[in-house]
Amino acid sequence: MSANTASDATRRAPAPLSPRSAKRKLMLVILAGALALIGLVVGVYYFATRPVTLRIAVGPPASDDVKVIQAMAQLFTREHESVRLRPLVTESVSASAAALADGNADLAVVRGDLAIPKIAQAVATLRKSVAMLLVPPRKADAAAPGDTEAITSIAQLAGRRIGVIGKTQANVKLLDVILRQYGVNPAKVTVLQFSLPEVAEAMRNHRADAYLAAGPIGGRLTSDTIAAMLREAGSPTFLSIDAAGAIAQNYPVYETAEIPAGVFGGAPAHPPTEIKTISFAHHIVARDSLSDSTVGALTRQIFEVRQEVAASFPLAAKIETPDTDKDAALPAHPGAAAYVDGEEMSFLESYSDYIWWVIMGASALGSLGAWFASYLKRDERTDNVSLRGRLLDMLTQARRSDSLAELDRMETEADDIMRNTLDAFERGGIEEGSLTAFQIALEQFHNAVADRRMWLAGRPAPVPGNASGDATETDVKLIPSSS
Repeated sequence: MSANTASDATRRAPAPLSPRSAKRKLMLVILAGALALIGLVVGVYYFATRPVTLRIAVGPPASDDVKVIQAMAQLFTREHESVRLRPLVTESVSASAAALADGNADLAVVRGDLAIPKIAQAVATLRKSVAMLLVPPRKADAAAPGDTEAITSIAQLAGRRIGVIGKTQANVKLLDVILRQYGVNPAKVTVLQFSLPEVAEAMRNHRADAYLAAGPIGGRLTSDTIAAMLREAGSPTFLSIDAAGAIAQNYPVYETAEIPAGVFGGAPAHPPTEIKTISFAHHIVARDSLSDSTVGALTRQIFEVRQEVAASFPLAAKIETPDTDKDAALPAHPGAAAYVDGEEMSFLESYSDYIWWVIMGASALGSLGAWFASYLKRDERTDNVSLRGRLLDMLTQARRSDSLAELDRMETEADDIMRNTLDAFERGGIEEGSLTAFQIALEQFHNAVADRRMWLAGRPAPVPGNASGDATETDVKLIPSSS
């Protein structure tokens, strides 16, 4: 009964997947895993290298700074660079700094001698501007009553009218710094501010005794100021700031500078001799929270397009790298410093930690998946052990069997067990060692069945009436003796 029950249970079991179906399923799983891994790598690369658009605040409108930044932004877009710029034109340099501090911009163009947000770090020095003090030719009909002294030094500006070119208060503060260095109380002078279009009219009507212009040498503001004075008043007198070194010592945001002789041309040359003065920088600054790789890429792009922008805006050729010294008045952003110092990292170097974690995560997931697959196949391994035990039981039973029909039935059941075992091996449910043990048991079973068949075929036929087949004394016929 036990043999029949086991055989019926085996036949009623659901048919396992064929080896071909199992292989196809395994290949689909492997393919899906490979595609998922490739998708993950591609996704990481895309998000790491996709273009980043940074908002940059720059002003005032129509200034040289705005034009240079707009030209850069167009080039970055046209060349499909990894970092793009979106200019935000502001009313003044101070407004640009405020936009950065308020989080409305990622970058800004700021003046080095003004208050710079604490979150700002230098990316590049866009340009340097010089302070230029000009005295128009003296005319008797334009002199104030009792004013008979010509202005030849800064100390003589006390009590005079000084025209500051540009509406920003930054240049008024610059004038205060210069006057105080020479002992002139700023409250003792009259400050008049003129926009660049108003300069010609102011000079024509002698509205000021001296003028302060602050801008890059060769820039629009300084060149137009000199041209207006030559046209409306005559050759100006350039006042030298001989205390430039002391000012730079007291105010680190300023540097000593020189206006070369004849830089503005003319006959005679303007200025006729080299003029000592002070300068300050206009910086491109970034929020300190911007990633080093993004700022490093931006710095590289700026210096790659510098000469191309200079073809339309010559001042762009003077863009300089930031000061990377630790004691710099305006610290450089680590990303910009890495580019300047030749320590900029490649994609693999920048993201090696992330790549390593992805690989470790994939390995951990693979191990977890293997354990989970093994866990799911535990029932299959248990069933195989049970079938192998059944095969061993049939081996013992075959050696005692007296029925050929029973041997045939056991061989059919063994064939089913073999089929199930091979399918389980194809699916990975059992190991090769288990399959070898099964093969040994199956071989022994077939040998036992063959031996039993031979024994059953060669045993004496039973005598009718004697179920055991053994002869008895009464069954033996006596043969009479010949004698």
